[in-house]
Amino acid sequence: MRAGTKNSITDIAGLKVGNADDDRLKSGNTAIICDTPAVAAVQVLGGAPGTRETDLLEPHNLVETVDGLVLSGGSAFGLDAASGVQAYLREQGRGFEVAGQRVPIVPGAILFDLANGGAKDWGRFSPYRELGFEAAQNAAVDFETGSAGAGKGATTAGLKGGLGSASTRLSSGFTLGALVAVNALGSATIGSSRHFWAAPFELDGEFGGLGMPSPFPADAQRPITKFSMDGKAPEAGSNTTIAVIATDAALTKAEAKRLAIAAHDGFARALWPAHTPLDGDLVFALATGSTGRKPDLAEAIELYAAAGATMARAIARGVYDAQHEKGDIMPSWHQRHGA
Repeated sequence: MRAGTKNSITDIAGLKVGNADDDRLKSGNTAIICDTPAVAAVQVLGGAPGTRETDLLEPHNLVETVDGLVLSGGSAFGLDAASGVQAYLREQGRGFEVAGQRVPIVPGAILFDLANGGAKDWGRFSPYRELGFEAAQNAAVDFETGSAGAGKGATTAGLKGGLGSASTRLSSGFTLGALVAVNALGSATIGSSRHFWAAPFELDGEFGGLGMPSPFPADAQRPITKFSMDGKAPEAGSNTTIAVIATDAALTKAEAKRLAIAAHDGFARALWPAHTPLDGDLVFALATGSTGRKPDLAEAIELYAAAGATMARAIARGVYDAQHEKGDIMPSWHQRHGA
């Protein structure tokens, strides 16, 4: 396995990503735009999700493909971002055709970043619809990671979170890409060390090349959470890691759902703890089919295994790429560890 050319989800031909965010708000969103409709699915394993149009992604439901996806900050307010992306796509003549009308299909998911030091005094209507439109306009093969888009105000246990991406080129010729906004209750680093849980999967020193700590820190087996760090009582819905796993393989909706399930293994490999009752952990899957080829059984096993590894790398990169900004309530990885 090796990383793709850009080590990004946009190594999947036909996908573009755009960010829009606001420094004062300390929040934003990220739009994933499909050049042509892509087969999509979703798997939710966190206990406190916030979503839009995820029911239609189940394999037994009518609509097979989507025009885009949205990851957003803002808790439930951020669900408005999908309306902005939908408006952009409608102006492009995109969407599912029904009764002579075009309806862009844009599922979305949100994370909680309302208590991150940013100003949320936006008045009657939240800014997320307009930010969604802007993110769609900004969609390109190159985009910013770390403290940008949906990762603008993200946090983890003791460190800033962020927007991360990674890709993997498989021996079969298929490519996988992951995009994730890391706002986890748990920690991406091992105990009190600077080492990432995702270290066994790292390629080419993409998040510091530190490997695993030796010896392991004494607190490595203790679940470190935002609440264990600050002593506050747990609050439902105040976390969430939301992500997209994508491939250029031709998959059915059911096979795409299996890909989303497999990608959740990357959460467990890169975050400790993950999938808690207070996280809304979710993975969307996209299959563009641009290779024009379905994986055989052996290739499918490799594809699903690599989905978890690619997602783990993207999570670590999201935390590693985060930068210190004025008004932050948590340090970045670089700020804390001086690297």
